Amino acid sequence: MSADAPELVLSGGTVHTPGGAVQADVAVREGRILGIGSYPDAARRIDCTGLDVLPGVIDSQVHFREPGLEHKEDLETGSRAAVMGGITAVFEMPNTSPNTDTADRVHDKLARAHHRMHCDHAFYVGATADNAVELAELERIPGTAGVKIFMGASTGSLLVAEDEQLARVLAHGRRRVAIHAEDEARMNARKDLRIEGDPSSHPVWRDDESAMLATRRILRLARAARRPIHILHVTTPAELEVIAQHRDIATCEVTPQHLTLAAEEAYPAIGTFAQMNPPIRSAAHREGLWHWLRQGMPDVLGSDHAPHTREEKAKTYPASPSGMPGVQTLLPLMLDHVAKGRLTLERLIDMTSSGVQRVFGLVGKGRIATGYDADFTVIDRKGRFTVTEDWVESRCGWSPFTGMELEGRVVGTIVRGHAAMWEGQLANRAVGEPLRFAGAL
Repeated sequence: MSADAPELVLSGGTVHTPGGAVQADVAVREGRILGIGSYPDAARRIDCTGLDVLPGVIDSQVHFREPGLEHKEDLETGSRAAVMGGITAVFEMPNTSPNTDTADRVHDKLARAHHRMHCDHAFYVGATADNAVELAELERIPGTAGVKIFMGASTGSLLVAEDEQLARVLAHGRRRVAIHAEDEARMNARKDLRIEGDPSSHPVWRDDESAMLATRRILRLARAARRPIHILHVTTPAELEVIAQHRDIATCEVTPQHLTLAAEEAYPAIGTFAQMNPPIRSAAHREGLWHWLRQGMPDVLGSDHAPHTREEKAKTYPASPSGMPGVQTLLPLMLDHVAKGRLTLERLIDMTSSGVQRVFGLVGKGRIATGYDADFTVIDRKGRFTVTEDWVESRCGWSPFTGMELEGRVVGTIVRGHAAMWEGQLANRAVGEPLRFAGAL
């Protein structure tokens, strides 16, 4: 075997390249894609006959709870759930304890993650009223996903609610800023609409207008600052209609749970375990999100994986915390939607790999192309399985989708040529490395 032969070949699968799906081998050497074609010689081969080889799926919104909240999740357990669900890279959020809002705290997370996380990773810096002027430097730390703003209070203490503070944050830095858009003043004024013991009052309290007010405000402020923004977990069709008028500065995300669950069914069935921010809304809202997805909005899918323990979630509403696990079910849920004809596999790939690369300026990720990192998610489109709690790798141990039978099974997760997971078996070592971004090289 020649010295320049591939170290690994994925053979016989349907490979989803930028030019379309092809029956071909994919060759890997030194963690990168050597080529696409026919490669009879290789140190190691993985037979992908009958399977689809996708670009590595990226989840651009997860909360892995470390440091400070490791009883819910940590970087190792969260990343284990990620690769078990076909995720090759994640962007992790800053509302930990302490918040990730200084250079030292970013470096601490990067050190904790190194070869403890099973997938590649980047960490958001949390914006505060106090660190605004430092954000231009903080967002350029290698391994940072950028800056995250919480306009409305959610889990944790990060909050930038006033226009003057928001403008200061947007004025410092150049990379795209991720936004949790709920209006704090409106939600404070509506707290008495929460009904004790009734989680279905959650979307009444945190209503459509709370989301729309914040979205309109941040669009106006971003335009004034000439700063690109990314609006997370959009839940209302009306917001997507507005964002569509501001595509020069705004990208956006939806979550699988808002595309799958509906208030009329979810709150009676699982109660506070369906509680998240922004809330699970009505079936009409869900169908509206699908309409805008077919219109080419939104740009990416994120799971907003936000685990809490069963004991915490079982508290009486509104004492119960908001958030649910989702990194492991992001791809299986969406593959089931593909099987049901709600979107194409090509659109799913765009929202979970090439779209993430395009929106955030990821380097070497997001497509199966020569020279790119050898990140692959291998799936069996016809494989069926049922979500069970013993399949859930998150430390929280539960899922709002337990009992659902899904069509579309994740077979393998390959991170830079390393099989992080294959047929339900986790690799015996973690190889996760920081992601690289054009804005932070």
